[in-house]
Amino acid sequence: MGLNYRELGLRVGLEIHRQLDTRTKLFCDCPTEPRTTGRTVEFVRRLREAQSELGEVDPAARFEMRRARTIVYRADLGSVCLVEMDEEPPHELNREALRIALTFAAMVGARPVDEIQVMRKIVIDGSNTTGFQRTCIVAVGGSVRVGSKVVPIQTITLEEDAARLIEQRDGQVVYDLSRLGIPLIEVSTAPVIEDPREAYEVALAIGRLLRATGKVKRGIGTVRQDLNVSIAGSGLVEVKGVQELEDLPRVIEYEVRRLLHLERVRSELRSRGVRAESVSSEKVRDLTHVFSSSRSRLVSNALSKGWRVMGVRLPGFAGLLGGGDVRLGRELSEYARAWGGVEGILHSDELPGYGITQEEVAAVRRELSCGEGDAFVLVLGPERRCLDALGAVIERASLAVEVIPDETRAARPDGTTSYLRPRPGSARMYPETDVPFVRVSRDLLEEVMRSLPRPLEERAEELMRTYGLSRQLAWELIDGEVVEEFLSLVQTGVAPSFIASLLTEVMKDLRRQGVPVENVGVGAVRRYLELVAQGRTAKESARDVLAYLAGHPGSTVEEALKALGLEAPPLDEVERVVDELVREVLPRLSGRDPFGPIMGELMKRYRGRVDGAVLSRVLRERLARAGTSGGSA
Repeated sequence: MGLNYRELGLRVGLEIHRQLDTRTKLFCDCPTEPRTTGRTVEFVRRLREAQSELGEVDPAARFEMRRARTIVYRADLGSVCLVEMDEEPPHELNREALRIALTFAAMVGARPVDEIQVMRKIVIDGSNTTGFQRTCIVAVGGSVRVGSKVVPIQTITLEEDAARLIEQRDGQVVYDLSRLGIPLIEVSTAPVIEDPREAYEVALAIGRLLRATGKVKRGIGTVRQDLNVSIAGSGLVEVKGVQELEDLPRVIEYEVRRLLHLERVRSELRSRGVRAESVSSEKVRDLTHVFSSSRSRLVSNALSKGWRVMGVRLPGFAGLLGGGDVRLGRELSEYARAWGGVEGILHSDELPGYGITQEEVAAVRRELSCGEGDAFVLVLGPERRCLDALGAVIERASLAVEVIPDETRAARPDGTTSYLRPRPGSARMYPETDVPFVRVSRDLLEEVMRSLPRPLEERAEELMRTYGLSRQLAWELIDGEVVEEFLSLVQTGVAPSFIASLLTEVMKDLRRQGVPVENVGVGAVRRYLELVAQGRTAKESARDVLAYLAGHPGSTVEEALKALGLEAPPLDEVERVVDELVREVLPRLSGRDPFGPIMGELMKRYRGRVDGAVLSRVLRERLARAGTSGGSA
């Protein structure tokens, strides 16, 4: 049964981030296209939180500080300078990026600010060497229309992109600085979206307008969607990093189901008379002695490292921790992992299990004084981590009695989300004193208005009129940002509709199957189409050939065809086979139309090697010689 999102009071706001295709970064002269020179540096930093002018500490910053991680930065000097290393003050705001942001603002009817002031936004996860991100509001207001609905835009912002995370290991994270400082435009909508599909349509509309500027980057990592989601009675959940547009509805639906489940858990706990105070007063106990002779491989491996087994009682929580993909146990595990650095938790709703026996479960319940309605949580790890992890479990469980908390979560590729950190507070923003104010002059605005790009609707109509494409294919080329590639490939002589389908639908299907199609360059696609035009393979081989090239970087199209057995045989061989089939099949058909049966046999033999149109032409010629029309022309 579907969810009634409006009855649930669903409210969604979007934050669309897109890299701008500028020559240089936002606050320095480094290129936005990475340059590899081999001249590299590596340095280490540790960041800590600091109080604001009002004496407050941002909760997200405090969270990251507690993780006490060492941050390693790697930089190729072809793409990074002292600004990214935080060894030199930032330069003035990139005027090219400003013009692009003002162009988009004009396209959506937003009101530019009179004077731009760059701000510092605290970011202490290590993704910026400074401990903050530079950001500035360029325009406010405006709107986009989706069907009959007008969705207000709150702000249009310019900001610097973060460093790229390379790897995480115990107590350390490693970042590459090449991406740091690339200009990002952020478009934030009002939280008026009431349906997951509507969120997709709004994001699509904003994305099309950004593409219409002709000044946004393309490819993996250049676009990201963040979500602000709530339902009636819940806190505000910020979901970071939805990469694919198609994933937005799935992520929102998951979040709604998660919030509803937490609401049901809260109602059940209250009906059982559980109070937050009774949960928060629970004490963590060391239970290592209970498992000293355990046959559980999970436990014995932990104890062999000198780790502890520690646990805590959750009064009144029996039966509420387990379930399907949405469950309170997962929430507690995510908090334990984030705050304590442990791998996860074990809880009473899933035990006995993992080699832990019923007798050991009973012993734990006695040690923790668990009653029939109580649950418990176990954590394995070094003592300090266990204490931190179970402290987070206690805090999250006590919140479950009273509220569905505000928090920041990360989007996963499967459409689910996971706890990332607390929501940032009001103390995270303060002025950037190293960058001068920028006045937005009337002359600049008039210049922007005179050079507005033409609407994408006109581009779609042109593609349909010039190349005979359907409306759907024309828009798929535009939305897939492969119009320029399409225009270069139609020179091969292959049907434009096939080329458009290859660049959009075929590539998208392969990507969904996990094929790394980003390994296939436009040059390889051009060579493949040239061979199709020459009759050296059939259009039906496209998926197999592209998948092979994606999995074997550096291979040629000819090598792919040979390895897959998809090279077309000589035409005289095909004609010989057709002649044999005509002689063999015609006498058996007693006057029935022979085209279908013979064509079916030919397709079995030559599918993916010989184009169906070629087979059809040869067969019709042979049937005509034999004195039969051979099917409809």
